[in-house]
Amino acid sequence: MLAYYSATAHADFWTEHWGGHTVEELLAVARASPLTTLIVNALPPVGVVLEAGCGLGQYVILLRERGWRAAGVDGSVEALAACRRVIAVPLAAADLRALAVRSGAVTAYVSLGVVEHDAEGPDAILAEARRVLAPGGTLVISVPYVNGLRRLGAPWLRRRGRAIAAAGGAFYQYAFSRRELLAALGRHGFAPQATHPYDPARILRRALPRRLIAARPAATPPARARPSGTPAGRRRLGWARALARRALYTEPALRLLGHMLLVVAQRA
Repeated sequence: MLAYYSATAHADFWTEHWGGHTVEELLAVARASPLTTLIVNALPPVGVVLEAGCGLGQYVILLRERGWRAAGVDGSVEALAACRRVIAVPLAAADLRALAVRSGAVTAYVSLGVVEHDAEGPDAILAEARRVLAPGGTLVISVPYVNGLRRLGAPWLRRRGRAIAAAGGAFYQYAFSRRELLAALGRHGFAPQATHPYDPARILRRALPRRLIAARPAATPPARARPSGTPAGRRRLGWARALARRALYTEPALRLLGHMLLVVAQRA
C-alpha cells in the first residue's frame, strides 16, 4: 500500500471537506457519473442498502429515488445535517468499525473512498461490514488505486510522504493495488465478483485548468474567430470530448490512469 500524508489531515478534515460542496451539486454529479452505473448494476434488486461513509448523502438520495431502501452512516455530523436540510433520508452518525446495526441486517454495503483513511488499515471496517451483511450479501467498495502511473512514481511518492510526515504532517490515506485490496477482502470472507478502475480523468482535471489559464491570450478573440463558438465548432468539440472519453475508458487507460478501484464482492 502507498501511504499519503497531509498537513491538513486533522480531526475536522472531513467536516471542512464536505463544507466545500453542496448536496445538490454532488447529487447532480452522481446522476451523470459512470460510477453510478457500476454501483446500481452491482446491487441486488431488493433489501436494505447501507452506505458507510455517505458524506453529504448524495448516493443515499439517488438510490432511494431509484427504488432501493437505502440508509447512510458517516462520522461527520455536520455533513449529515447538511443532507437533512435538503431532504429527509435515513442517516446516522457512526464509527464504521462499530456500527449500531444488527448482524446480517443489510443486503448490500456500499463504501466509496472510505476504508483507506484508517491508519491501521482496512481490516476493522471490513470485519464490521461482513458482520452487518447478510450471508450472500453484496459489498461494493472503492479505494484509491495504485495504477500504472502511481506504480511508476511509487519511489517518489514514498519519499514525499516521508518528508511530509517528518515536517509534522499526519496520515491521510492509503492507495491499494488490485492484489492488495482483493487480499484484504479475502481475509474477511468476501469473494470478489468484479473489479473496475474508474475516474481516469482526475489527473487531467487537475492539470488542465492551470494550462488553460497559462495559455489564455491577453485579449479574447471575437466570437467568430473561436471555432467552439459556432454550431460546427461545438459539434467538433463534442466529438473530441466523446473520443477522449472513449479513449480514457479503455482497459489500458483505466489501468494506467484510473484514480480509484471499485470491487464488487459477495459475503460468504
